[in-house]
Amino acid sequence: MEFSQLLSLVLHIDKSLETMLLAYGPWVYAVLFVIVFAETGLVVFPFLPGDTLLFVGGAFCANGAMHAGLLIVLLVLAAVIGNTVNYYVGRAIGQQVYTRNYRWLDRKSLEKTHAFFDKHGGKTIVIARWLPVVRTFAPFVAGVSGMSLARFQIYNVTGAMFWVVVLVMAGYFFGNIPVIRDHLNTIVLIGVAAAVVPVALGAVWRFVAKFRKGGATDNPSQ
Repeated sequence: MEFSQLLSLVLHIDKSLETMLLAYGPWVYAVLFVIVFAETGLVVFPFLPGDTLLFVGGAFCANGAMHAGLLIVLLVLAAVIGNTVNYYVGRAIGQQVYTRNYRWLDRKSLEKTHAFFDKHGGKTIVIARWLPVVRTFAPFVAGVSGMSLARFQIYNVTGAMFWVVVLVMAGYFFGNIPVIRDHLNTIVLIGVAAAVVPVALGAVWRFVAKFRKGGATDNPSQ
């Protein structure tokens, strides 16, 4: 099979998983493991369909084509290991950033990012699991920002377990309902929007509040 064909199967996992099961049998578990690992562990693969994969996998577990317990364990491991690899890559680069003087680097911004992860890093790692693209870069930034490994792993494991179990079980119970199965991509997009919009609104609100506070400081009342 050519790489382009394999990539097409992966990107359309909601329609191709049955074909992959027929072609590869139990090896599909390994394929799904690699997909989740790549999405969470390699910053060049943020486009892989992690959410859809978990949901569809759960639906096939309900049909008896796959084992739910085995799938959950393997994909939790893939998500945890992927984030850990991503974290170490960021940490390795971060150490170089802290010891070398790069003209293109905003040192103050790096220090602010470090402080942000010291205060909010755990919450960021957990929430990022539900945000495509963001979940690929969050562990990398955590490593660059110098979050301690022990603290990172607590939230990494918690976030991975919650993400995998909820989506696989959602697919198990609801994935074979015709209206959901036929409109899965639309439902996933709605779910992504539901996760992204509150985060974006929160960021806008903090920006506006900071702007107003700055204005009040610059123009004190008489």
